[in-house]
Amino acid sequence: MPADVVHAAAPKIESTFKAREVEGIFDVYFYRPIGFWLAQVFARLRMTPAGVSLLAGIFGVVAGHLYFYRDLSVNVAGMVLHVCANALDNADGQLARLTHRQSREGRIVDSIADHLVFVSVYLHLTLRYLFEGSSPAICLLALAAGVSHALQGAAADYYRNTYLYFVTARGRTDLDSSSELRSDYGKLTWRQAPWHKLLLALYLNFTRQQEMLAPRLKMLRDVGAQLFHGEIPDSLRTRYRNLARPMLKWWRLLMTNIRMLVLFALLFISQPVYYFWFELIPLNLLFVYLVFRQEKMAGSLLKRLEPA
Repeated sequence: MPADVVHAAAPKIESTFKAREVEGIFDVYFYRPIGFWLAQVFARLRMTPAGVSLLAGIFGVVAGHLYFYRDLSVNVAGMVLHVCANALDNADGQLARLTHRQSREGRIVDSIADHLVFVSVYLHLTLRYLFEGSSPAICLLALAAGVSHALQGAAADYYRNTYLYFVTARGRTDLDSSSELRSDYGKLTWRQAPWHKLLLALYLNFTRQQEMLAPRLKMLRDVGAQLFHGEIPDSLRTRYRNLARPMLKWWRLLMTNIRMLVLFALLFISQPVYYFWFELIPLNLLFVYLVFRQEKMAGSLLKRLEPA
């Protein structure tokens, strides 16, 4: 979109939100304003959302490397880069909505960049302890924490997008199904479109994991699509909002912000190993509880959709 169009439209920051209720307080009052300003700058520079995602990934990967060193000043520099990476991660989506350039490929690149950032964090924290003479068991601890992180993040992202799907019209284009992705994947060839096929393969695997974590929620979406053809009736929209909205604040605890705050606090006291335990115990307990609650909710809504 031309820069003068963005300027003439005088967009408001709310137009770049997915939905106000899925935004955390820290996002609304810190990351979203910064991201909105960055999105406007990037729009004038003709940068693509995928390009901003890659830039965020670079900042985050470098931040993870700086956590390797047992030097607080270096760690603080990593924290600053990590915050910058998260601001850019907000900006890419805001840029996409601001310039009407949302795309599946952009969402895939954004997801890959997010994963690379935390792979860097886990890898460098593990190396930090190995180089200090810790037991090789730290590798197993970090691996278990990393797998937990991946599952928690996938579930939180899926439940948020499903909420948007049922409650707002904006979320209809952001929630893909594995069956649709599998069909699109089969249409591509490695010879003609290797990059797109690779991206779709990664995204297909990610989507399968999400659907496996929430089978009833997937069934609810499938049944709703068959019955209503994507036009969610007001009764179901209201019912879904009333049941799911109270859980959103707990799902947000499994997103990036709380992890960063805990990690920063532990780096300040030179005990980042406890970050792995934070993932494994309190966040996993919350994760299991929320999956149970959400699946129970989806089951109750499915019963309402069944014919009498």
